[in-house]
Amino acid sequence: MIDWSQVKRIHLIGVAGTGMGSFAGMLKAAGYAVTGSDENVYPPMSTQLERWGIEVMTPYRAENLERARPDLVVVGNVVRSVNPEAAAMRERGLAHVSFPQALGEAFIGPRHGVVVVGTHGKTTTSAMMGFLLHHAGRDPSFLVGGVTRDFDSNYRLGAGPHFAVEGDEYDTAYFDKGPKFLHYRPRTAIFTSCELDHADIYRDEAHYESAFERFVEIVPQDGFLAACASYESVLRIARGARCRVETYSVDRPGADWEARGLALSPDGARFTLVRKGDPLAEVLLPVGGAHNVENALGVAAAATALGLSPAEIASGLGAFHGVKRRQEVRGKAGGVTVIDDFAHHPRAVQKTLAAIRGAYPGARLLAAFEPRSNTSRRNLHQREYAAKETWADAAEVFLLRPAPTDRVPESERLDVDALVRDLSAAGKPARAFATVDEMVPAIAAAARAGDAVVAMSNGAFGGIWGKLLEKLGKR
Repeated sequence: MIDWSQVKRIHLIGVAGTGMGSFAGMLKAAGYAVTGSDENVYPPMSTQLERWGIEVMTPYRAENLERARPDLVVVGNVVRSVNPEAAAMRERGLAHVSFPQALGEAFIGPRHGVVVVGTHGKTTTSAMMGFLLHHAGRDPSFLVGGVTRDFDSNYRLGAGPHFAVEGDEYDTAYFDKGPKFLHYRPRTAIFTSCELDHADIYRDEAHYESAFERFVEIVPQDGFLAACASYESVLRIARGARCRVETYSVDRPGADWEARGLALSPDGARFTLVRKGDPLAEVLLPVGGAHNVENALGVAAAATALGLSPAEIASGLGAFHGVKRRQEVRGKAGGVTVIDDFAHHPRAVQKTLAAIRGAYPGARLLAAFEPRSNTSRRNLHQREYAAKETWADAAEVFLLRPAPTDRVPESERLDVDALVRDLSAAGKPARAFATVDEMVPAIAAAARAGDAVVAMSNGAFGGIWGKLLEKLGKR
């Protein structure tokens, strides 16, 4: 345990990641002197850090620690032991912790932790949870892995009793290989989904599920767990909970929480919020898609356990505007709408395209995809990415070939050219490109007025959104 009363200056190694960057902002807001370092710094996090007045040093160098003069170093999970700053930190005997440990000790521990876990939907669900508590006047704190549109920030530091946080199952640091969310002290939790991900650290489905089994076990007996019944794995794991469990689903009959009469339109999603057969409220959720309605059901269940009324829940859901990089319109040029989304898992791709179809019912959708994450770069989901159903709502698919990396052995790499052949043979037009600069003209040539282009990546995607809007604007 760190004696936080003795800490004044904090340096974060790997500060430009979404979680670390947000935490840096929260530390600054809490009164600490904060600096950071990283290799690759790009919007939106670079913009946020600059706005918060946090100096970012690049690249990694031992000399950065001399400039920062920290009492404590927070080490991001992307940082390896051979990182020059990590090595210098150890040589100098500087106190250091992982980001999850620091967050758990300094911020969540003194409050009621509301933790969102699962393969999909964590960022939107935790942002929705934090906003709902804020809208109901509970003055919560929150930390999420994306920039919320309602606060234009990844975090909020409030005076209320609740702390809503996105709980990641990825490992914590090079010196702590356990899941991040085990540090987050959950008292109320939402479990959104469970499908094999992070293939670089989890060897198979059972290994992956074991992380969530450990999480469920640490929710105290007097706590609460909202479990998504759309996933058999979630239901099975939730049976190991010591606390009260309620289920939710948009399409599984018998769940405790349901969305009846669900209708999707450009305005969002309309439905009746139902708990155990009892209608509670009529809801208009501005962020579209059945998957976001399901997220809202989990939030409603947790919010009810925290004492919010149906009216407060419906009002909060109706005012929620979502998270940047989740179905975010980047602009419109030449009559073509360009949309940015974080989707990278095949199921997330499918649900994102379905949601955008609901929001743009008359548009032809062109899907651009960068397999950038450690899992999507692998052939683990080759069959799912090659399935026509994954791209059902797209008229044409544009795929970026990932650059080779030593982190993914050649025998395990996603075969993008095979995807193109399989999708084309199934009647779904698809093309592959070596660079974004090659892809942009092809998309612009294929797009026509009234279309929507959806570019999906968990990274910067080579700035495709701006490049595409510029190209479309010159036609």
